[in-house]
Amino acid sequence: MSWTVVSTAPAMNIVGDPAVLALREAGCRVTLAPPTGPFPKGELLNYIQGADGVIVGVDRFDAAVLESPAAENLKIISRWGVGYDSVDLLAATRLGILVTNTPGLLDEAVADYTFSLILAAARGVGEGHHTMRQGEWAPQWGEDVSGKTLGIIGYGRIGRAVAKRAAGFNMRILAHDLFPPKEPVTPAAEFVSLNELLEQSDYVCLHAAMTPENRGMIGREQLQRMKESAFFINTARGALVDESALVEALHLGKIGGAALDAFGEEPLPVEHPLRKAPRLLMTPHQASFGRDTGRKVCAAAMQAVLDAADGVTPKFVVNKDVLASPALRVKLK
Repeated sequence: MSWTVVSTAPAMNIVGDPAVLALREAGCRVTLAPPTGPFPKGELLNYIQGADGVIVGVDRFDAAVLESPAAENLKIISRWGVGYDSVDLLAATRLGILVTNTPGLLDEAVADYTFSLILAAARGVGEGHHTMRQGEWAPQWGEDVSGKTLGIIGYGRIGRAVAKRAAGFNMRILAHDLFPPKEPVTPAAEFVSLNELLEQSDYVCLHAAMTPENRGMIGREQLQRMKESAFFINTARGALVDESALVEALHLGKIGGAALDAFGEEPLPVEHPLRKAPRLLMTPHQASFGRDTGRKVCAAAMQAVLDAADGVTPKFVVNKDVLASPALRVKLK
C-alpha cells in the first residue's frame, strides 16, 4: 500500500497517534495539517495536493475543491465525526469519491457535554467563574433542573442519550422529530409538535441533523414561543439556528438564557454579536472532544481509509450511489 493520506482533522494531532501509526505501518505516507482548521480554500488545497485519502474535520469540500487539480487523485473523504454537510455529496459522487463518516461513536460524549451545558447555563456556572477570576465574590442565583421539562429536538441516538441523563434528574421528556420512531424507543418520550415542545419546555436542546430543510429551523418565531425562563442549548449545527434572532431574544430577555457549542461560522469571528449577548454560555465546538471517544473516532476514520486502500468497502459510506458508479476512483473487491 502506497497511498498518500492527509489529515485536516485536529483530533488526529491530539489523540490520533495510534491511528496515524497504523496508517504508516500499512505503508501510507501520512501528513497531518496543523490542528488549527477548518482551513480556507487556498490552504486546504495546499494540504490535500496529491492525496489519495483525507481524514477531515469540518473543512469545506465543495465542488470547486473536489474538482480542483489538487484533488484529482482523491479517492476517499473520511469524515472525523457524524455530520457531513461540509462535503458536497453530489459532486463527490459524480467524481467517484467515497465519503464516509463515523456514526455512533460520539453519542455519549456529546450527550455528556450537552447535559453539562444545561447544568452550567441554568446555575450560572460561567458567570460565577468569571466573577471569581475578577477577584469578586458574587454568588449566582440560577434555575433548578431536577423535575423540570426538557424538550429534545431530534430524537436520534444523541437525543436519546441526553434523555437517559435527564431521566436521572427526574425530568419530563418531550421530543420532536421529523421522522418519529414507529416503534417504542428507550427512554420513552412524549412526542409533540415543535410548537408544543417550545411552549412547554424549561430547557430546549437541539440535536437535529443539518439538512437544507432544517436550516434556520430555530428563528424568531420559534424563540418567541419559548418561556421567558427557558434555556436553549445547541450542540448540533450552528446553521440550524437564526443567530441574529437568538441575539435579539437574549438582549430583550425573551428567553432565560442559552448555551452554544456550534455556530454558523467557525471559528466564530471576534466581533460576532453573539460574543456580546447576555446570559449566553459559549464553547468552541468541543462537545465531542472526550479523549477516549476521540481515540475511537480516529481509529474508525483511519480504518475507512485503510479499507478503501485495500479494496474493501468501508463500513459507513455516506454516498452509497458512488459504489455502483463507473467513475469510482478506487477498485473495490
